Amino acid sequence: MLDYRANTVLLTRSYKVVGTRPVRPDGTDKVTGRAKYGADVQIAGLLYGKVLRSPHAHAWIKRIDTSKAEALPGVKAVVTNLDLPDVPAGPVSYGESYQLVPHTFMYEKYLAKDKVVYKGHPVAAVAATSIHIAEEALGLIEVEYEVLPPIMDPLEAMKDGAPLLHDTVTTREMGNDTGKKSNVAAHQQVIIGDSEKGFKEADIVIEREFRTSPVHPGYIEPQNATALWDADGHISMWSSNQGAFTVRQQVANFFSVPVSRITVMPVEIGGGFGGKVTVYLEPLAALLSRKAGHHPVKMVMTRQEVLETTGPTSGSFMRVKMGATKDGRITAVQAFLAYEAGAYPGSPMGGAVRTMFAPYRLDNVHIDAYDVLVNKPRVGPYRAPGVTNASFAVETIVDEICEKIGMDPIAFHEKNGIKVGDRKSDGTPM
Repeated sequence: MLDYRANTVLLTRSYKVVGTRPVRPDGTDKVTGRAKYGADVQIAGLLYGKVLRSPHAHAWIKRIDTSKAEALPGVKAVVTNLDLPDVPAGPVSYGESYQLVPHTFMYEKYLAKDKVVYKGHPVAAVAATSIHIAEEALGLIEVEYEVLPPIMDPLEAMKDGAPLLHDTVTTREMGNDTGKKSNVAAHQQVIIGDSEKGFKEADIVIEREFRTSPVHPGYIEPQNATALWDADGHISMWSSNQGAFTVRQQVANFFSVPVSRITVMPVEIGGGFGGKVTVYLEPLAALLSRKAGHHPVKMVMTRQEVLETTGPTSGSFMRVKMGATKDGRITAVQAFLAYEAGAYPGSPMGGAVRTMFAPYRLDNVHIDAYDVLVNKPRVGPYRAPGVTNASFAVETIVDEICEKIGMDPIAFHEKNGIKVGDRKSDGTPM
């Protein structure tokens, strides 16, 4: 039964798939062990890659010496930031949201140049004839650091005078660059009506503060990638990913080559939940393959590497305020959101702004959201990026209001629920 309210037509449909139990096409392979995952890829001449990662969350790199690792028998290639392509001018689209970021940030995320900005930040990578030789080679790479104070809390990072993660980041206010150097990469604001007037009309006003920690998707299979950079310049890749075309585009952006020169072969994926949209090992495997004489290179993260260095969802600080009358009508809402971006700009604060009050019909709205840099891995997509934090805060306050006015929360939602034609809290029509 479908209720097409916009056309006031009621139709009945007999479904052929919904409600049935179709056979999973991948079921037999997975229960019998025939399914091939990223770590199962085997190609003639395969080398094994490993990444040297920073033990510090924030530090200058004073010196990197790879000579001992390069001299180790069985080591075929060692790469550092010096092996990366020349940095093109201008921004590049990145990840699931295709957010524009400077090319320099994309390169430094894969191999740190002058500075590490989170624990686990890649500093160098090695390819060898066995995984054990590759791991031994990592211990032979000498890195001298000048340790800097890390900043982990978004509110501390927002303060004037806080240690800067990047001296090139300036705050963008509603899309306009202010020129102010800061750990606040962006400020987004939504104002509808007069929230102060709305709060004066309320019989009850609840204001609460919330903190959420970064949460990792925790998929069973670690990130992995195998790459072969052929002598003719074509790059072939095998990886567990959630979108072969997205991976292809990110690698093309990294090397500034046409997508026609890259072929991505997805293999079985042991979970992703958004976390396997962003690439981490693919560019490094390709670099090592080229430097190792066009041998294929396979890289598989350990569980520790996954949790320390791949994108969790944002941690956040939120202050949310809501006013309502005794009969359950919302009169005004207000929110302050400080979302952790990690070490590079790009938190999903926009998702929070668009959705946190979206279920409700509201006349008075005021939202301020901030994209804040902290010394943690850059955040990544994870099941409705940015939405869950803010929705948790809003619905907690709704429950408290309902308890105080003696109203069933379902009735409260029905009374304030947005209808077709209403404008959502970010100003767009429903």
